[in-house]
Amino acid sequence: MSELVALIQRDLRLSLRQGADTALVVGFFLIAAVLYPFGVGPDLALLARVAPGLIWVTALLASLLSLERLFAADYEDGTLDLIILAPMPLGLVVLAKAAAHWLTTGVPLILAAPVLALLFNLPGGAWLPLVLAMALGTPSLSLIGAIGAALVLGARRGGVLLSLLVLPLYVPILIFGVAAVETAMLDMPANSALSLLGALLLASLALAPAAAAAALRQALS
Repeated sequence: MSELVALIQRDLRLSLRQGADTALVVGFFLIAAVLYPFGVGPDLALLARVAPGLIWVTALLASLLSLERLFAADYEDGTLDLIILAPMPLGLVVLAKAAAHWLTTGVPLILAAPVLALLFNLPGGAWLPLVLAMALGTPSLSLIGAIGAALVLGARRGGVLLSLLVLPLYVPILIFGVAAVETAMLDMPANSALSLLGALLLASLALAPAAAAAALRQALS
């Protein structure tokens, strides 16, 4: 566990030292969402109705921006080879990388979500389900994204290929994330959708590190 925490801290220090990835993700999330009202019009009722889908789709696209660099920087400078040779299981390395990615991209998206909820005139009762849904869904985005990032490691035009691989796997998270907010907008409990997001997170925690580790071994073999 100490090695896991140390690797997370290392990636966080590197990310915060650069700062570009987090700023890029949050900036894209906010700017892309702000553009939607110009396209659909200023009707507040219409904006509130489409807000759950718009916020979640924008969050999915924003999370993709920094995924390609999840392993690429360590791969390019040889650090990844040294990490793999270390006694720490490769699955835990993937888990640490995904955790650092979530802390630097997923958490800022969660914090920015209420701003978009206010912009889109989302009812106050739906704000908490939105934040809870994103808190459960965004870690799954990072874990599933780690599989895609490992599969395209070293490939040319990896960002395009990564999007094609990962976006279909994001669909269940999108469906249940939107369902949680829409259910709350109808003054109904969002427990079912949130529970399904939690189940997806547990499945991602169990399966994604092993799958990404296998892809990394293949890329470095």
